[in-house]
Amino acid sequence: MKAQAELDQFLAQVEQRAWRQAWIALRDRDAALDVVQDAMLKLSMHYVDHDSSEWPLLFQRILQNTIRDALRRQKVRRFWVSLFSSRGDEAEDDPLEYIADDSDFGADAVTLLIRQQSVERIEIALSQLPARQREAFLLRYWEEMDVAQTAQIMGCSEGSVKTHCSRACHALAKYLQGAGDEK
Repeated sequence: MKAQAELDQFLAQVEQRAWRQAWIALRDRDAALDVVQDAMLKLSMHYVDHDSSEWPLLFQRILQNTIRDALRRQKVRRFWVSLFSSRGDEAEDDPLEYIADDSDFGADAVTLLIRQQSVERIEIALSQLPARQREAFLLRYWEEMDVAQTAQIMGCSEGSVKTHCSRACHALAKYLQGAGDEK
């Protein structure tokens, strides 16, 4: 019973960050929610008896694998939809999603707009990275995992993690520099 309470607390702590990782990769709110829910369910079903110190790495591994599966399904779905449909309309994000939360209540409108635009540019840039670069970047810099942990989650060597992170940083810098030049 204690393990379940600890797991519930752990999942509550990682939920928002996990959703953001999934949303950046998938660019679909519902799919991201499904991915996070599936990852949490898998951790709960298969790893509740493991030591709680193992949960962060296990959860990230499960989450990244679930995101990859969802990306594969999206790719197949897009192929069939484009094959049998003359329309490729996709629903846009809900504009209400970007309304400031209570923590931004004291900020002025210009500051909020600049912050929102910066976040959107970064999310767009992240979504345009190749999947492995995005995964390495988010694990290293978003989740603040070390190279060894990231390599373990990604199932690759530490050198590969460093290469993916370096390429991601260069691509992001180039994109963001170009986004700033357009204005």
